[in-house]
Parts: sequence; structure tokens; C-alpha cells
Amino acid sequence: MIDFEGNIEKLYSIMDKCELCPRKCKVNRNKRFCRTSHKIFTASCNSHIGEEPPISGSRSSGTIFFSNCNLNCVFCQNYPISQFGNGREISFDDLVESMLRLQDYDVHNINFVTPTHYSVHIAKAVYLSRKRGLTIPIVYNCSGYESVEILKLLEGIIDIYLPDIKYLSDELAFKYSGIKNYVEVNCTALKEMKRQVGSLTLDKNRIAKRGIIVRHLVLPSIFKNTKNALDFIAKELSTDTFVSLMSQYYTANKAHEFKELSRCLTEKEYEEAVKYLEKIGLENGWIQDLNNEK
Repeated sequence: MIDFEGNIEKLYSIMDKCELCPRKCKVNRNKRFCRTSHKIFTASCNSHIGEEPPISGSRSSGTIFFSNCNLNCVFCQNYPISQFGNGREISFDDLVESMLRLQDYDVHNINFVTPTHYSVHIAKAVYLSRKRGLTIPIVYNCSGYESVEILKLLEGIIDIYLPDIKYLSDELAFKYSGIKNYVEVNCTALKEMKRQVGSLTLDKNRIAKRGIIVRHLVLPSIFKNTKNALDFIAKELSTDTFVSLMSQYYTANKAHEFKELSRCLTEKEYEEAVKYLEKIGLENGWIQDLNNEK
């Protein structure tokens, strides 16, 4: 039996010298890389239809988008939120009430976007919300740069993991996101997520109930990275894993400073990724067209 209260207490103790993400800054939250203090900042809290079909469904996903991030991706399309910290401060009670209000709107799930640096607040908020009648699934929509130790403390709290697999090259991860150990951390985290929730399960209306969906954004000029990422999913997670292969790359934030990233993805590049996805037997999931529709 999972000791939810004990796990939440452990998470709060970690905040004193923060090790919530793999950066393990061990500093006061006010000085942390992700620029996040003990206070909660959100950019938005509303229903959202732009996620994968079993997440958005017919009634949308109840999305809570947190400000700031523990990565520094040069091509981030949400950089005003993730890197400039755009958003507003809310109280812990506001977070709980937001979750219950979204459920009243009849959304399919509560979808925490960029949740890593708020995993403590999320764990406690979900626990208390469940006591007050929250019944819909919880989605952890993240970059995939997660601490396994923290993920283990979230077991039983998160129903659906929606992580990225951005790179299978630490060289690229450092160049584009400012982290040296993304590959090992990401791969280990994805395995832990899969262990906790298993393959994606859907209800009779094809809405996600539990499981993992892995996202990969195809970058221009770097097909080898995509190939290696898909190989990892097929070989280390399983070919029944649901994959969202994204074509929505465009030159955002600081991407124009890198020649190889200073253009949009071509149709040929994306088609090559789709063909490889099919070749290695990853049949579950979604592809996009180049106008960014899932």
C-alpha cells in the first residue's frame, strides 16, 4: 500500500535543499535554476483541445500550465512562460479549487503542464482534491527530465505520464537545452513511468484512463536523433507504447542562432521519421501534418 501522506512529507523535506529535478541544485528555491520559489505561478488554467486525441477527447483536457522550467531549450515555443516566467501567483488553495472547478466543467482529466518543479505542490493538491471528490485522471505533461526518486514518490498520484524524449545525444542536449546528462536521466525516467502506469489504457470512448504516451518533436537536419529516440522506445519500453511524433517545429526563441535549427521542418524530413516509426513496429499513437494538427 502506498503511503501517500508519508511520500508528500518526503517531497516537502526535499524542498529545503531542492533536488526535485535531476539538476539537484540543493539551494533555496528562490535561487534555483528553474527560477521557482515555494510560491506557485501559473500561466493558465482552462480547458484545452490541443492535446493528443485520448487526452483532449470530446470534452477537452483541464490544463494547468505552470510558469518556468528546469530546462533551457533554445527552440522552446512557450519560452515567454518557460523562460521568462510569464504568469501569475496563485495560492495552494487556488490550485486545489482550480482542479475541482475544471472537473465541474466536465473535462476528461487534469493536465499539469511543465510540472517538474511543482511536483511537491501537485502531490499534495491531488491528494486533498481526491478527498474532496476529484475522480478524473491526472496527467503529468513534462519534458522527460525527471528524477526517478521523485517519480517514485508520485506513484499512485499520477495516472497518465505524457513525457518528451527530446534527445538520444547528450551533445545535442547540452547544445540546445543546457543539460549534460539528459539521455541517461530521460531514459531511466521513462522506464520508471512505464513501470508505474503501464501501457496506455482507454475507456469505451477511447479516452485515456491510465498509462504512458511518449512525445518526440522531430528537429530539422537531425534525423539520427529521431531514429535513436524511436529505437529506444521500441526496444526499451515496448512496441505497444503510444508515441506522438510531432512535426510542429518552427524557429522560436533562440533557435535562429543555430544554422541547422533556423528553418522549419520539411515534409521530406517528417515523412522519413514516419516511415522509420512504421518500420520498427511502433503502430500505436499519432502523427501530424505540417500545419501542426494532431
